[in-house]
Amino acid sequence: MTAPRWLLILLLLAVPMAGDLLAHGVSASDHDLITQGRQLAVFIYLGAKHMVTGYDHLLFLFGVIFFLYRLREVATYVTLFAVGHSVTLLYAVISGTHVNPYLIDAIIGFSVVYKALDNIGAFTRVLSFQPDTRLAVLIFGFFHGLGLGTKLQDFSLSTDGLIPNILAFNVGVELGQLLGLSAILIAMGFWRRSDGFARHAYAANVIVMTCGFILVGYQLAGYAIE
Repeated sequence: MTAPRWLLILLLLAVPMAGDLLAHGVSASDHDLITQGRQLAVFIYLGAKHMVTGYDHLLFLFGVIFFLYRLREVATYVTLFAVGHSVTLLYAVISGTHVNPYLIDAIIGFSVVYKALDNIGAFTRVLSFQPDTRLAVLIFGFFHGLGLGTKLQDFSLSTDGLIPNILAFNVGVELGQLLGLSAILIAMGFWRRSDGFARHAYAANVIVMTCGFILVGYQLAGYAIE
């Protein structure tokens, strides 16, 4: 199966899952895990689960590492993304900052579009200008963190043990990110060794960009009918 075909399958799977995106709530099973007080293991699990199942975050990471071949480069960009979303995640929950989930998720969807456009060289061809990719990853990391912070507040968190629980959730997010990133890197490693990578890299990024536009469209539709 060539890369565009399996990416197209992921796109088709994302369409029915978008209904869950519009709900924006935390599942009842997740709510049932939380009682009062410090629950570090529970929040680590919840953080990892939200990242591993957060296909908008994983699509962005896929775009970020698409043309990164050295582990040092991967580590640099992933660290910038982690710093960005960690800062705003902690700030949003501690300060009680709650942004509209539809708008923040639309921006997250746009981050996927942006990285795909960057990967196909659209900015240099159209604008004759190449944005600072590292800065862009950091800034979009801020928005991804706001999205996570908004969802975390859906748990109706108790002030008892709040800071340790938030830190544990963030640790879980990082663990989930490592798991998701590891799977992506393994798949990319096999694909890059095939003759099809060079032929299908452009088409693959167009599919990723389409996924991003779908995510943006669903979120804006949800905001309009809210």
